[in-house]
Amino acid sequence: MIKDPYQIIIRPVITEKSTWLKDKNREICFEVNPKANKIEIKEATERIFKVKVERVRVMKRKGKKRRVGRNEGKTKDWKKAYVKLKEGEKMIEYFEAV
Repeated sequence: MIKDPYQIIIRPVITEKSTWLKDKNREICFEVNPKANKIEIKEATERIFKVKVERVRVMKRKGKKRRVGRNEGKTKDWKKAYVKLKEGEKMIEYFEAV
């Protein structure tokens, strides 16, 4: 169990899809700690941004294989969370509290 909310939410994921979801469905996309569960992600979001969360969806992403010259490596595996805010809550601005 991770106590510090700043260790649970690592960074926002800013892509075309996440921007569209933010405008359309009030969902914010974050990279989160791979060991964090939905309840911890919900509590961390509510504590950091002072908003109410309706639901959390998570997905694990596999790292990709990369090459630099003849050396092969792999990027890290990571976890992504889609956090939906309750109706009437203010929208999170990314650089407000992180």
